[in-house]
Amino acid sequence: MRCAILGLVGGVAWLQAQAVLPEAGTQLGCASGAILAAAGSAWLTRRTLLNASQPLATFSCLFRACLVAAAGALLGFAWAAFIAQAGLSSELAKSDEGRDFDIVGTIDSLPNRQDGSTRFNFAVESPSAVPPRIVLSWYAGTRPGNAAPAPDLLPGERWRLKVRLQRPHGNANPFGFDYELWLLEQGIRATGYVRAEGRNERLSGFVPSVHNAVERARYAIRQHINAALPGARFAGVIAALAMGDQRGISQQDWQVFSRTGISHLVSISGLHITMIAGLAAWAAGWLWRKSFFMPEWQLPLLLPAARLAVVAGFLAAWGYVALAGFGVPAQRTLYMLAVVAIAVWLDRVSAISHVLALAAGVVVILDPWAVMWPGFWLSFGAVAAILYATVGRMSLSAAADPAGAPPAAPGPAAWRNAAWLARTRENLRLAALTQLAVTAGLVPLTMLLFSQVSLVSPLANAIAIPAISLLVTPLALAGSVLPDPLAAPVLQCSHWLLEALLDLLQRLSVLPLAVWSAPAPGWPSFALALGGTAWMLAPRGWPLRWLGLACWLPLLSAQPDSPPPGALRATAFDVGQGMAVLIETGRHRLLYDTGPAYTPETNGGNRVILPYLRQRGIARLDGMVVSHSDTDHSGGALAVLGEQEVGWVASSLAPGHPIARAARRHLQCAAGQRWEWDGVRFEMLHPAAGSYANPGLKANARSCTLRISNGRTAILLAGDIEAAQEAELVLGGADRLRADVLLAPHHGSGTSSTAAFLAAVRPAVAVFQVGWRNRYHHPKDTVWMRYGELGIRRERTDEAGAVLLALGDRVDVSTWRAQHLRYWYGR
Repeated sequence: MRCAILGLVGGVAWLQAQAVLPEAGTQLGCASGAILAAAGSAWLTRRTLLNASQPLATFSCLFRACLVAAAGALLGFAWAAFIAQAGLSSELAKSDEGRDFDIVGTIDSLPNRQDGSTRFNFAVESPSAVPPRIVLSWYAGTRPGNAAPAPDLLPGERWRLKVRLQRPHGNANPFGFDYELWLLEQGIRATGYVRAEGRNERLSGFVPSVHNAVERARYAIRQHINAALPGARFAGVIAALAMGDQRGISQQDWQVFSRTGISHLVSISGLHITMIAGLAAWAAGWLWRKSFFMPEWQLPLLLPAARLAVVAGFLAAWGYVALAGFGVPAQRTLYMLAVVAIAVWLDRVSAISHVLALAAGVVVILDPWAVMWPGFWLSFGAVAAILYATVGRMSLSAAADPAGAPPAAPGPAAWRNAAWLARTRENLRLAALTQLAVTAGLVPLTMLLFSQVSLVSPLANAIAIPAISLLVTPLALAGSVLPDPLAAPVLQCSHWLLEALLDLLQRLSVLPLAVWSAPAPGWPSFALALGGTAWMLAPRGWPLRWLGLACWLPLLSAQPDSPPPGALRATAFDVGQGMAVLIETGRHRLLYDTGPAYTPETNGGNRVILPYLRQRGIARLDGMVVSHSDTDHSGGALAVLGEQEVGWVASSLAPGHPIARAARRHLQCAAGQRWEWDGVRFEMLHPAAGSYANPGLKANARSCTLRISNGRTAILLAGDIEAAQEAELVLGGADRLRADVLLAPHHGSGTSSTAAFLAAVRPAVAVFQVGWRNRYHHPKDTVWMRYGELGIRRERTDEAGAVLLALGDRVDVSTWRAQHLRYWYGR
């Protein structure tokens, strides 16, 4: 069974790496192949049983395992393809993008209100042209046609709304979050916003259904917590622990959790679910054994207390997981508890590895896209590491030296004390072994997924696990269900404990070696580290276990790759409507612009640039250029400066600007500034130094314009300069503008990219960093055509994703969506 489920998981993962979905005939062929492989395995099993003395019995056993794994892989591939086809079938038609629809349906999730807007999922009942599940934003005065603020929206309400829709689309960058895949997994096949004109009205207060009831309960708990903790800093963390809503946790707090390795605790995790299930099972079993409800009946004679206890525990776990929104770690725990409950009910004993395998199989069958998220691998990897390091190991109490046994003379009290001490020592030993197994066992996987590992994680978890699991979470849960007069002090106590804990974690997170970072490993380094980890966690007596650490060296000591001397690499990120370009030479790195600000807490820096730098193992930027103050260019600068070491910042910002104050060294960019890195020359062409004396100039007019050349090829980064500045640059000398690659000025607006400027630059490639269906309609049709008429290759990030450029003797261009094509992109 375990081989079959491992194959099933592999087959599902194989499907998720496909650029296009297989045809129905291929899916049928895979399913048929799975049946044949399973039949072959059954035939071999029968042959082996009839001929048990054959010398080839061992080979036959291995071959059977391979057949079973192959059957699982083919079945997983076919099943995942079938589910994916069904998920894509309800997509909004391309011809309907940008259209307004009058729709009727129900609020299908917890509304998330922030920064003048409310975001929520909507289950559509009519019309049929709209996908059955969409995500909507209700803006308040921040978009044309949306002047009215959103009313209070409650899950389960039926509404009539006028909306404008588009197909699912997200930024596409190396190591970036795949928003389109996430929407597909959620069953959301269109996004949009509510229009002010039209009849937007509530039709009914609540539409009965299990899902709506759960979401309404989650809403009530969140409101209850917010009312009891008004303005409390960690109210969002309390809500995450009580009902799984993590949207109230700030980016700053997430950074502390990540650096200390306790992110798994700040949610409804497997540990918390098991605790709730255990408490419910114990309480139900105790009451049943006492015949508490019907004293005149001997209830355990009707139904054994153990069976009732596992049912009660499972139901409590299911309710808690429902509040969590059925995340992968929560699903894993729930399905494991279900298998255990079934085994107890049927009086069957199941190996824990079978339980884990069954849970993994159920997860991927119900949600084939779960294999695409780190939580799946970390969740099952952590349990697998614990099982490998602990199951089957002899306990100290069972293997104690008779000489160390408590003496018989002192009497029963001494015996009880000695037994209690022995149990305590054994529990502490097992806790330490479990923590070691999780910490060491997940190092290779954590480096593969995040390119960093927390060195303070063992200490942080040793403190945080008992504090959160035994104190903070129970108090948060109790406060969530207690009535108002009693809830406030309980929740405030939980918040006070959490505040004290996070103050300590904050101190740990800023230690110089709190986190070890290195580039994401290749598969050979990862496999070697995984083997070393298994060697290290092997049973006591295994020879030279410490040598397992040596297998980690390639994983932990890797250095970021870089272009050879005299060459450069440029990555134009897909940040939406904004600019951000990373320039790399042999030993130096420069970031030109930092993307837009999306919300007060999210921006191109922490959503796109920092994850990319982290996965590449880049811990330092030699320089940063912030072309001008517009937030689509400077929105991510503070986030980058807060997490990365940046040598200097050049910008056209005033010295008192927050970005200038946050920089270690700040200088205003001015024409004539030059430097050279690794055989590559950098020259600032604009603005003139005297322009800073003119207060009437727009920010665009002072955009820092940078030309980078290795003597054979060049790239020109023009920021948001417009026609007047382009003319000024052409008059200053057309020859110095010559470049093979041009970052289109002002995103291709109608006020830039003049014919004279393009004639002077003569680019072979132009990159347009623009947002998908942006409200400015960049690039303008006339400008786009102008580039095309000159034979210039045009790449736009909203369609192609990040544009990757290598400049050496020639220019090599590739795009992320083309390199990483997946079936759910569908454009």
